[in-house]
Amino acid sequence: MNQLLRTLAVLTGLFVAVQAQANSVHPTDSLVIRFANRTRLVIYAPDKAGIQALSNYDLNKIVREMGMKLDSVPGGQTAISQDGGRFLKDTILVVTKQKNGVTIVVNGDGDTTKTTSRRSDDIDRNYDRARRRKRNDGSNFDYTVSIGLNTLIQQSTNPNYPEDSYALRPVGSRYFALSAGAMPTLIRGKHASLKLYYGVEVAWNNFMFEGNRIAQKDPTGVAFVDAGRDLQKSKLTVCTIGIPLVPRLTFYDGDGRKICHLGFGGYVNYRLDSYRKIKEADGNKDRRHSDFYLNSARYGLVAHLGLRSFDFFAKYDLNPLFETGKGPDVRTLTFGIGF
Repeated sequence: MNQLLRTLAVLTGLFVAVQAQANSVHPTDSLVIRFANRTRLVIYAPDKAGIQALSNYDLNKIVREMGMKLDSVPGGQTAISQDGGRFLKDTILVVTKQKNGVTIVVNGDGDTTKTTSRRSDDIDRNYDRARRRKRNDGSNFDYTVSIGLNTLIQQSTNPNYPEDSYALRPVGSRYFALSAGAMPTLIRGKHASLKLYYGVEVAWNNFMFEGNRIAQKDPTGVAFVDAGRDLQKSKLTVCTIGIPLVPRLTFYDGDGRKICHLGFGGYVNYRLDSYRKIKEADGNKDRRHSDFYLNSARYGLVAHLGLRSFDFFAKYDLNPLFETGKGPDVRTLTFGIGF
């Protein structure tokens, strides 16, 4: 009961000044509520629409706040004036994400409050970090296009195959591959994770010879002979399908963004096709398919270095390119970039 009396007194005091001013000017529309303890609640408005607009205000909030103010004032007549706009029910929150946090602007009738929430920024940042980490750690298949260059590394000398007989054009000996692979996470940490890349790859190794040398299959082995005429280009192409298997260590910054990755593993390839292609000085082309005593199976080591969306790689065959005794004792070294 005491709380009710204090509340009613507050509401009465809210409009004492308004009542005095209204009586001294001209009659206005008013709303009078009488209570059993002879307490009256009087609300003045310039017209009926003003009284009907009371539904836009939170009267419970007015009662609570005025009740707390009464506890701090002495007894006797009480007059407390408050800006009614701050008690509007409808409140507009404008949330703006900024560099140092989230700014929340509270707009009412004549009332604007700005607050910065670090916690909201942290929640948003953690969500973005988790989303990036989920994308980086996903095991769904993705597709990669790789381009690079080939070179041959001699392992032992053979008088039948001097190095200058199969010397390659550095820029013309190109590598091209299409691959589809997955990369599940094995071990996950805050700033690093261990993944395993595996997939299927179709690759073309082009070995373009210097000068007018051409590759041909003889009964005793592959031969690199002079064509005896000027050629625009002459190359030996090997198409393979393979399976790479590369453990990869990936590093992240404090926001979960990928910085780089390092990988080292192996691969096994199988030859699908091989052919010799020459282009004459007049532009005519000649292509002949043969195995050229190439090893059908190839296996080796591969290293990856990733920076953002680019993946630099190097591959080295551990077995000879040609069958033993049927060609030079050479290994293939390939390097390039994937994207």
